[in-house]
Amino acid sequence: MPEPIHQEVTFAANAQAVYEALTDAKQFSELTQAPAEIDPAPGGALSLFGGVISGETIEAVPGERLIQAWRVANWEPHITSVIKFEFKSLGPNETKLIFEHAGFPQEHRDHLEEGWHSRYWTPLKAHLEARRR
Repeated sequence: MPEPIHQEVTFAANAQAVYEALTDAKQFSELTQAPAEIDPAPGGALSLFGGVISGETIEAVPGERLIQAWRVANWEPHITSVIKFEFKSLGPNETKLIFEHAGFPQEHRDHLEEGWHSRYWTPLKAHLEARRR
């Protein structure tokens, strides 16, 4: 298995707001401009980007941690990766998200690394900024 992807991103919002944007299907659909279904309860199913990504919630501690089993539709059927989001409050309106993605096919590493920025972090920052206005 390849080395996990590790990224750290700071958002101008509290940890609960960042967590909710990633676990509330309506907000997630708004920020990604794609259909999403998310059940944040452990064992709950998720379908993101219109079914391109599917999986389930493994652990959810609001405002602190979110762990999901996650797979892409074009991966081999036996491959499921693990996504871990940790939310660290840096102040009343600042959160550091510590992210790790493990268990993905090596040939998808570059695409995934870039995709986390373009499909998650950049739109998430814009979404949270718009909600503050």
